[in-house]
Amino acid sequence: MIDPLAQAVTLLAPRASYSKTVSAAGAWRIRRAHGGDPGYFVILDGSCRMLIDNQEVTLQAGDFVLVPASLGFELTSLASVAPNVPDSIPIAMTPGTFRIGSKDAPADVRYLVGHFTFDAPDAALLVSLLPRLVHVRGEHRLSTLVQLVSDESRAARPARDVVLSRLLEVLLIEALRATADAAAAPGLLRGIADERLSAAIRGIHARPEQQWNVAQLAREAALSRSAFFARFQRAVGMAPMAYLLTWRMALGKQLLRQKANGIAEVAQRVGYGSASAFSVAFTRHVGLPPTQYARGQ
Repeated sequence: MIDPLAQAVTLLAPRASYSKTVSAAGAWRIRRAHGGDPGYFVILDGSCRMLIDNQEVTLQAGDFVLVPASLGFELTSLASVAPNVPDSIPIAMTPGTFRIGSKDAPADVRYLVGHFTFDAPDAALLVSLLPRLVHVRGEHRLSTLVQLVSDESRAARPARDVVLSRLLEVLLIEALRATADAAAAPGLLRGIADERLSAAIRGIHARPEQQWNVAQLAREAALSRSAFFARFQRAVGMAPMAYLLTWRMALGKQLLRQKANGIAEVAQRVGYGSASAFSVAFTRHVGLPPTQYARGQ
């Protein structure tokens, strides 16, 4: 059975940038501006605060945080830091290990932080289907995966990059499915958590070449057309046909990058009756014709 979440993460093609261990003591604050790499944190010991997207979260030992988008955020000590106090500067202690705040005092918090990038050229579209922040508490599997990613990133073993990309895919899937429920923010996770909508979403992913319309997708979900449209819009955050178009364009880009398929074959595989119809839709969506896009890859 086609798994939409696994497909989306695979298409994102995550790649590790670097990871490090950080310890902090006293009153401290670090900030990252909007536009940095996506990242994740695991709190190993102690606790601290995170402010992201106008949301404040207190993190404690065992917590895992995933930030799939390039958002700015702030990490601070539990002790308050005055706004006029300059941000702390991490000091390198040993390779891959940093210290923040008081250098000699016992650490109040220790955490692993990793950064990664998405190699997919349409990463922004796919990331928009994911939560802006994932906070998971008490999932030891995630801590183990982060440790494996951290260890592998520091090693010079054969096939290191392949192993890292697979570990990151598993890490992202584990983190995302840990929060896949009806209370999740609008997006793919909330859609596939809905049993009715999940049937329609899986149909789109399994058969993108089918000439879907709202009525057909509603039948997959065993809902009336109006009820399905409203429920899909509310859960996923976009209309059903907009989601279908987003997914078809993501698949089209992947096939064009592989350079093993002609435009007509790509068009057929993503649900267009002719190369010209696909070219028009692709150009409108991407900003350049598929032939030019393929050459640029």
